[in-house]
Amino acid sequence: MSISSDPTAADPSPDQVERVINHVVEKHVDDLVDLRRDLHRHPELSWEERRTTDRVVELLELAGWRVTPSQRSGAIAEIGEGDRVIALRADLDALPVHDLTKDPWTSKVPGVAHACGHDVHTAALIGAAQALAEVHGRGMLPGRVRLLFQPAEEVMPGGAVHLINHGVLEDVERIFALHAEPAVDVGTIGVRTGPITSAADRIEVRLEGTGGHTSRPHLTGDLTFALAKITSELPAVLSRRMDPRAGVSVVWGMLRAGAAPNVIPDQGIAAGTVRILDSVAWAGVEAVVREAVIDIVRPYGVTAAVDYLQGVPPVVNDPVSARIINNAVDAVLGIHHRTDVPQSLGGEDFGWYLSDVPGAMFRLGTRTPGGATYDLHQGDLRIDEQSVAIGARVLAAVAARTLITAR
Repeated sequence: MSISSDPTAADPSPDQVERVINHVVEKHVDDLVDLRRDLHRHPELSWEERRTTDRVVELLELAGWRVTPSQRSGAIAEIGEGDRVIALRADLDALPVHDLTKDPWTSKVPGVAHACGHDVHTAALIGAAQALAEVHGRGMLPGRVRLLFQPAEEVMPGGAVHLINHGVLEDVERIFALHAEPAVDVGTIGVRTGPITSAADRIEVRLEGTGGHTSRPHLTGDLTFALAKITSELPAVLSRRMDPRAGVSVVWGMLRAGAAPNVIPDQGIAAGTVRILDSVAWAGVEAVVREAVIDIVRPYGVTAAVDYLQGVPPVVNDPVSARIINNAVDAVLGIHHRTDVPQSLGGEDFGWYLSDVPGAMFRLGTRTPGGATYDLHQGDLRIDEQSVAIGARVLAAVAARTLITAR
């Protein structure tokens, strides 16, 4: 493949740069797939991504990036010169989920799997790094690109807050990221202007009462009954106390009380998530939850303690940044390779970055056309590995286009 470019060109065109990007990613595509398989085979939980970080640092330094390992895990890398900085982010951590796939690269770590596609995110950003290093080496990168290989996206509070507190957004003009989307065919990019994810918080309600025999509930605090009322009535209360357009959703993931069918326990717990589409309503939902829980349990003679952890705000894509993604997709894949996607109730700590600087996240199609549709956070998640190179090409093109065309 012939690449025509002038290494001394002061004003390279996006087309010139994208030809370089496509050439480099194509050259490394087998290595990127191997990297994704290696990461999938050796998943690491949040804040424990040390092997993953070592692989990332090794490959970035080999490509010529200036690399700074983050505290605990993760890494920051930068290339280029100038005042303008564009950031790209990928997350590193896996989930405490059993890998149910039977591929040769299935997880070797019992009970841990890349069931959210972060192995794809990381490999794609490494591919973008290799391409952008070549663009810089040819004198075609009019500014700096900063890469954030972020730990701990899957926990609250996530690694985004940690990196922001350590200054990774200093001088950053825009920031971009991708997320695997198993409901979209490989080769297609999902883009949305405005909110693309929801806010997500964690709630834990602990009840205490006197307990006693199930034959005498009137002489006890009937804790199990009160716990059931919490799980059913709190969502109903929020549907009336919060603007229904905010899309509040309370879903319980854990209920625990008692050990015998004829004993009313003296302690119980309910834990779950609160998700909300609107950032303004998100700011007020915690106070409503706390008040509602106390009111619900008051008639049953038990006491309630609420642990409420504000997790992540919605990811709200800036219109200019979304347009840059659209233009990059049209250029490197073609206009028929992007689609609109709906707002998801899933949470993503990329929203914290967008609270400080403009940017956008896009959905990377990972479903084999005509194949099964999988779900994220499930152990049977399968990824069409063509998506790795596609993600690399789009990420690199987005960063380069932002620096070249938005001066």
